Amino acid sequence: MVSDSKLSGFARFSVFALLYNFAVVLWGVFLRASKSGDGCGEHWLTCHGEVIPSAPAFKTVIEFSHRISTAVAGFVVLALVIWAFRKFRKGDAVRKAAAWTAFFILLEVAIGAVIVLTGNTAQNWTPARPYVMAAHLIITFGLLASLTLGAWFASGRPAFTLDVERKHLYVIAALVGGMLVVGVSGSIAALSNLLYEPSGSLGEGIRQDLSADSPLLIQLRGFHPLTSVVFGVLLIFAMRWFKKESEGAGDVRRFADAITVLVLVQFISGFVTILMHAPILMQLLHLFLADVVWMLFVLLSASFLHRKGARSGL
Repeated sequence: MVSDSKLSGFARFSVFALLYNFAVVLWGVFLRASKSGDGCGEHWLTCHGEVIPSAPAFKTVIEFSHRISTAVAGFVVLALVIWAFRKFRKGDAVRKAAAWTAFFILLEVAIGAVIVLTGNTAQNWTPARPYVMAAHLIITFGLLASLTLGAWFASGRPAFTLDVERKHLYVIAALVGGMLVVGVSGSIAALSNLLYEPSGSLGEGIRQDLSADSPLLIQLRGFHPLTSVVFGVLLIFAMRWFKKESEGAGDVRRFADAITVLVLVQFISGFVTILMHAPILMQLLHLFLADVVWMLFVLLSASFLHRKGARSGL
């Protein structure tokens, strides 16, 4: 048997692993927004051909520090996986979450290497870059989801089942798909702002978005605020549905209320970001809120599916 103190220690480490990786994700946003992604050139694992860059420029410091923080994240996940597999039995939800975390961290390392080696950094353009950024975002969402569930299960929360009414699975799947669509459209909008100078005013930006003469990325830029508003409204109504379907269950209700508030805050954040021509600080805040909404939705879904499975006697 595992003692409560050891279980508590693993739970704390699981939360640390989640928070640390979340911080690395945010640092990656700063890396992109500050146009420092090419700080080490097209070299990986080295930086400009050196293990430790000598006399580095400022953007090299940012890029190299991101690589160091990512490497530390890899070791943190490795320790988490080893601990989980030694501590929990085969088939345990914590083990499964740890395995998925290992899978996504390996994909994260691989996509990072691809981005650097193919020159899809800073203000460089290749036709593959939108797809690479979309893949990077989806992998990051997967990593945060597995870490979130791992910390949730490690804290003593029960596992969930997918053996519930199909309508519940359809709603959750549709909302996950919607979040990915909004996230990918956001990555395209961020790439557009990175490659092209921001508009001088909101009106000018809208004219550029609607102009047939504008580059395709700029035309697609306006898709993000549109999808964000439409999906955000749908998400708020979905939160009411979750509370009704769960009959006001504690965890589900709390997560639904928190998501509703954060979506409204995200609306304001997005509008201010557009008005201020996407400064780095607002980009960081915008992604921070989006990732928190995503993690809360993962927890809401886990709590909801557990409750519906339990009520069905599964």
